[in-house]
Amino acid sequence: MSNPSNRPLWQRMLFRRLKFLAIVVVALVVLLGGSYLFAPQWLFRANIAREAMAAHLEKHSVQAGDTRWSYYEGGEGPTIVLLHGFADSKEVWLEVAKQLTPHFHLVIPDLPGWGESSRDANASYNIDAQAARLQTFVQTLGLGRFLLVGHSMGGAIAGVYAAEHPEHVGELALVDAFGLKFKENAFARATLAGKDPFVFSDRAGFWHAADLVFDQRPDIPGRFVDVLVARNVKDHAFIAKVLGELREPSQYLAVQNRLDQLTMPVLGLWCKDDKVIDISALDSLRNGLTHASAISTSTLNGCGHMPELEKPEETAQILTAFALSH
Repeated sequence: MSNPSNRPLWQRMLFRRLKFLAIVVVALVVLLGGSYLFAPQWLFRANIAREAMAAHLEKHSVQAGDTRWSYYEGGEGPTIVLLHGFADSKEVWLEVAKQLTPHFHLVIPDLPGWGESSRDANASYNIDAQAARLQTFVQTLGLGRFLLVGHSMGGAIAGVYAAEHPEHVGELALVDAFGLKFKENAFARATLAGKDPFVFSDRAGFWHAADLVFDQRPDIPGRFVDVLVARNVKDHAFIAKVLGELREPSQYLAVQNRLDQLTMPVLGLWCKDDKVIDISALDSLRNGLTHASAISTSTLNGCGHMPELEKPEETAQILTAFALSH
């Protein structure tokens, strides 16, 4: 056997580098494996930060009214404000944002009470209260006119805000939006009866809720599911409180009752097989927009209630075409 000291210098240097790399790889495997098993929230947050960076978004916070708002901002061009839905957060828009930031300036907040934005346990977080808070946020950031996009509960907030502040909303896009009449489905019956399908305490409950909002189950690592379960458990009381407020007719018809006040171009974007807000809501939207300057509708196949997660490229393409056409 040859003596290592007799090997050429380049072989000895190569061996040392390979040994160092092997040590680094082993250390990373141990670190990441340990984090995944014992502190998955660290990896979860790191993954979100990676996705935000890929979308060219930076996270900011600002005090506006009674809320410390957390929001993403990035991109250049006409402004688009994206609102998330019930029991959700600004991160649901990251995949869509990656497609939009090359052409648009995006502002994506955590709505008050949700995500990393602040919450007052004694305050109301119904549609009207949130629309009022949104105006304070818009004024604080000095936003002019923009395309306002809202998904689900965020769609109801967007619709009410657009009716009350048309000076800011150049165009309105409602994505599988709450607040419109639709054909009663199992979700509506269960929710109005007092059940809460968005509250869960274990992985089985998470997947039950996921089956309600997705056409196909997303591929999420088990320990990441545990992070989402822990967040939901922490928010149980708040979720129940807000859902109780949204059961009022003035709330679940909040947009329906204001459709004749919408004068800007309006887009309705729906997943054909939405089990939460039935696609018949799209007919209510079309029929009620008596004063809108333009009406556009689009439907997507192969998604449930979350097109921004199941069909992000298609969702971004539809929003881009709508924005550029007006």
